[in-house]
Formats: sequence, structure tokens, C-alpha cells
Amino acid sequence: MRVLLADSNRLTIRLVKKHLVAAGFDVLVTDSAEEAEHIVREGLCRLLLVDWNLDSPDAGLRLCQTIRHEEMWGYIYLILLTENHDSQDRVRGLNSGADEFLNRPFDPDELVATVRAGERVLSLDTRNVAIFAMAKLAESRDPESGMHLERVQNYSRLLAQELALTPEHHQTINANFIRWVYLTSPLHDIGKVAIPDYVLLKPGRLTDREFTLMKTHTTLGANTIDIALRRFPEAQFLQIAREITATHHERIDGTGYPMQLSGKEIPLSGRIVAVADVYDALTSRRLYKDAFSHEVAKSIILAAQGTQFDPQVIAAFLRIEDSIHAVRERFAERPALIT
Repeated sequence: MRVLLADSNRLTIRLVKKHLVAAGFDVLVTDSAEEAEHIVREGLCRLLLVDWNLDSPDAGLRLCQTIRHEEMWGYIYLILLTENHDSQDRVRGLNSGADEFLNRPFDPDELVATVRAGERVLSLDTRNVAIFAMAKLAESRDPESGMHLERVQNYSRLLAQELALTPEHHQTINANFIRWVYLTSPLHDIGKVAIPDYVLLKPGRLTDREFTLMKTHTTLGANTIDIALRRFPEAQFLQIAREITATHHERIDGTGYPMQLSGKEIPLSGRIVAVADVYDALTSRRLYKDAFSHEVAKSIILAAQGTQFDPQVIAAFLRIEDSIHAVRERFAERPALIT
């Protein structure tokens, strides 16, 4: 595996490179945060050793934040190199997105073992590919779905990250929760693979019977994931996937489906994806409608605050409105807008 060492300390560079190359790793070296970010964006490396201060104070910390702000070519494993031993510094590093720490002076065996642990984590990324492939299989039945999955998972990640900063959620939302929401939110409509074409692709309004049939995609999807959960009951990503699939159409006021859950009976993952999914539906062209502008979609979502949507998720949406809009632009199909 290729490892990127982002450090300006010549002694550290020499020692790290010596021991990692001896352990069989290919090592790239840069002393620039900007160049390190470029290398990651190009998909050239997914395991980074980053000096906390790199080319300026806290530059490594900011690089971690940038990488975590946007998933780049799958998961990026980040190891911070630091002289900081204070527990508050460790909290800062973890909040910035670091997976692990190495304190200078570090032991060569610890260095290699820490990098190998990162390698094992990244080897699991094939699971992430499988998750997305399954979701794309379901979505492929809808010729107008475009980049829906990519937008929803990025909206969901941004919302989860923002909620993690709030007093209500900073103890319950951790890096794993954010990662699993990002990775499994594309499965929210996996049950639609079992919905007949005459319903799924109907250009006009659904009849009551057809809408009842369409609503079963939530339980169909949850039942599918239940099969995997019976085999792997401890798999947290499957538990989050099931929550999202089963509850992203529930409403805060208890009038949603399929279980008429209300308030905090609805898992947080489902409340997050509900907002992401509806916002994308509103701002995307469909067989039965043109795309609404961001402002129109926002006004519709705000009007449903406290009835359809969790007010805390809506507040997070408003705080990161610019980032949401940037994701929409990045994955846009450029439809005509209703203003």
C-alpha cells in the first residue's frame, strides 16, 4: 500500500521512510498541506501520516478537516504525528477527523503496527463498494435518478457533521456514526427494486392503491437488510442501513410510514436522511415535475419543520446551506428551474 507522509521535519521523514519501506510500503513525501490535499484528491493515496503543524501552525489539523469535509475516492485513513500529549489536543485531533495518533519520538515497531492497522481498515472498503453497487442496482431502474445517491449521501454526511457540533448530539454522534450514515444512506430506497415498473415509472399521480404499493419499499428494503443482520448481528453499518431504509419516510408528527413513528422514536439516521432525500427530490427533475430552485425547496422544507422534519436537523440544514448548495452544484444534472 502507498503511504503519504506529509511532514517538514527531515529527521522524521528519513526515519519514517526507512522503516515503512522496510516493511513493504511505498512512501510518498511532501512538506506542503496543499500538495498533500492535491494527492488525495487525485486518488493517489488513501493512508496519510500528517504532521500536526506541517507547513504552518495547525496545518495538519486543517488538512484532516478538509479531507473529512468531503469524501475523496473512498475512505481516507489519517494518522496525526504530534508532540502534543495533552488529552484536549487528542480531542481536537479526533474532532478534526484523525483516526490515530503517533507521538514523537515514536517507536519504529509502533509506527509500522499503526500503519498496518490503517491498512486493515482500508481493506474493508470493498464492503463500501458493494453497498454502493447494491444501491445503484435499485436506482438503475429509474432512468431519471441521475446522481441522486451521490447527492443524498453527501447531504446526509454534512448534516450529521453539523449536528455532531451541537450540545444535544456531540456525545452521541461520533466519527463512526457519520461514516456509516454516509456509506449506507444510498441504500434508503433499495426496496424499490421490488416495486413494479407501472408504479415506479408512472409519469402521473399515483392512485391510492399504487401509492400504498410504493410505500412498501421501506419494509421491503428493511426486510432485505434483516437477512444480512441475522448473519452479522454486530455489524453496525447494517444496523444504521436498516434504520435509514425503514424510517426515512416517517414524520415527526407521527403521520409518516410505514410505522407511524413520531419524534425521537424515529432514529436520528432516519431523520437526517429524510431531509436530505426530500431536498434532493425537490431540487431534481422527475417524470412528473421540473426541478425547484434551492430557495423554493428550502421554503417547502421550512414549512414542514416540526411536522414532517426534525427541527434540529432543519436548523443544521440552515447553518450549512452554502455547503448543501455546493454539493448540489457539484452533482447537478442542470435541469430547468422553477423560480
